[in-house]
Amino acid sequence: MHAGTPGPALFELGNRWRETYPGASAGILVLRGVRNPSGEPSLEESKRGLEIELRARYAGFSRADLRALPVIRAYEAYYRRFGDTYHVLLQLESVVLKGKPLPHATTLVEAMFMAELSDLLLTAGHDLSTLALPVRIEIAEGHERYTLLNGREQTLKAGDMHMADGLGVISSVLYGPDVRTRITPETRDVLYAVYAPPGIEPEAVAVHLDRIEAYVRLAAPDARCELKAVYPAG
Repeated sequence: MHAGTPGPALFELGNRWRETYPGASAGILVLRGVRNPSGEPSLEESKRGLEIELRARYAGFSRADLRALPVIRAYEAYYRRFGDTYHVLLQLESVVLKGKPLPHATTLVEAMFMAELSDLLLTAGHDLSTLALPVRIEIAEGHERYTLLNGREQTLKAGDMHMADGLGVISSVLYGPDVRTRITPETRDVLYAVYAPPGIEPEAVAVHLDRIEAYVRLAAPDARCELKAVYPAG
């Protein structure tokens, strides 16, 4: 794991983010030369194995028990400030309590979803070629707008962590990634960004980045890791 001050060419830490959320951290993983097929057999096998593992790990858990997990508590504390619920908790409930399968998607998106459910850490994925670097993590003032994956225009809530490039917002904690920089079947270079609120150790973010990379390499073993780093707010 690399931790420290990000280089100016790729990622920047906003001062308001540092001041507002001491104890938070951000994780960045950049992989080049990836593939993004749908239905990659090795990843599908791992996905089925993860479903079994999660149901065994949380066997006998109630919804209240899941909400009491330390990682979930940290995110719920963040979301509660905005009157919201952590959506990864809802996805975990779907798989563990309701027995539903993980959703089907292309390899780069499935790798992210699988790691999210394994580690419970909020992650956004972007096509690196669409980004006007550097990407910057900051705190919303409440007027910033961007277009979500579903095509809807969204105004950020004041105080929400978000990331933006030179052209605008690319993701936020409350509303997820944008449509402009979305991962597509043609994506060959990818950037994953992890939002970790106070209460999540940087070491957990590092493990999460390793897990995403391992899943991606099931479909793209020759992918090149350009950056894998965790940046504490301070």
